Amino acid sequence: MTVEKRLYTAKVHTTGGREGASRSSDGRLDIQLSNPGAAGNGTNPEQLFAAGWSACFIGALGVAAGKMNFSLPTDRAIDAEVDLITIDGDFFIQARLNVSLPGIDPDTAQALVHSADQICPYSKAIRGNMKVVINLV
Repeated sequence: MTVEKRLYTAKVHTTGGREGASRSSDGRLDIQLSNPGAAGNGTNPEQLFAAGWSACFIGALGVAAGKMNFSLPTDRAIDAEVDLITIDGDFFIQARLNVSLPGIDPDTAQALVHSADQICPYSKAIRGNMKVVINLV
């Protein structure tokens, strides 16, 4: 695979791991990190992944809708759930996207979700690497 064009490079400096901090090179992201379920104000990698993937997937839905000459509802939304799990003592993640496309018939909504899953870079990156369920809600 040959890169045609680099559209963007995110640069983030992280210190301290799950109990540290992350800051982007442009300063737009500046967050404290914490372990899942720990007290405090920090977020965790699973929440960040859920936010990034769901935002990207909504963008992919827009691309899919454009290809189908279809308008998405303004109140489209995704509730993303990312689980940190263990299997035989090893750590993994699994995830669910609960996609809401109000007012769209189920067959069209399913076609949009399927197409978006083929377009979304996050979906491509994790395909075959983790358990994923995409639900229409």
